[in-house]
Amino acid sequence: MPLIKSISGIRGTIGGLAGDNLTPQDILKFTTAYSQWIKEQSKSVKYKVVVGRDARISGPMVANIVIGTLTGCGIDVIDLGLASTPTVEMAVILEKANGGIIITASHNPKHWNALKLLNNKGEFLPDSDGNKVLKYSENKIYNYSEVDKIGNVITINNYNKKHIDKILKLSLVDIKVIEKANFTILVDGINSVGSQIVRELLMAL
Repeated sequence: MPLIKSISGIRGTIGGLAGDNLTPQDILKFTTAYSQWIKEQSKSVKYKVVVGRDARISGPMVANIVIGTLTGCGIDVIDLGLASTPTVEMAVILEKANGGIIITASHNPKHWNALKLLNNKGEFLPDSDGNKVLKYSENKIYNYSEVDKIGNVITINNYNKKHIDKILKLSLVDIKVIEKANFTILVDGINSVGSQIVRELLMAL
């Protein structure tokens, strides 16, 4: 399948020829382009990006390239590991990050994966910014950080709990009423991170 480029990121099937599929070369190129955009948007000299992924077989490989590229561009990374899309979006705000990358191809089959790009509000990039990233990805020469300016990686494994705690504090969530109803709920997490966090949320309710 062809590599699909859009303002929200890139998606494609793993392996094959660079430029036609989601290969390590394409992941490197688009992550570098996103890094350039991050630096242009920030007024500081320190940059931070949140990274999370779903449970696809290719997830660790893609995440390693994304994280290595971001740090190679001088950007600190908060690595959430397995995390839902809303969890990554929330983490961008709570960690005061410059952006986020969600590694997930949503409903697509296992041989697909994607990079979904967020701004500092934890939102998908608007058209103008997404188009800038696509334009930067066409550059042939990239300037990476020198050794003393390589970014750091911070691994945080408890963001499901942080996300659930935020949900439970919402005024519209009445835990006592929910407990009293004694619901029985069937969840199909389609073998991905939803099966983790949804179960934890329901147990907390």
